[in-house]
Amino acid sequence: MRQCTICGKGSIIRGKRKLLRGHYNPTSSSRKYPNLQYAKVDGVRKLICTSCLKNLHRKSRAKT
Repeated sequence: MRQCTICGKGSIIRGKRKLLRGHYNPTSSSRKYPNLQYAKVDGVRKLICTSCLKNLHRKSRAKT
């Protein structure tokens, strides 16, 4: 399973709810994946989610 190496965010199963004549009818469920990108963290290429990538970029700009 693909997941973020920093925060551990992984996929989830979410169902759709279709409104049918005033009642919700739970139909199919689908798997939602996090937006994972390859990035160099401490000189090592890792798969991290975009929210962690944004936080790392924010921290590196604050240092300089």
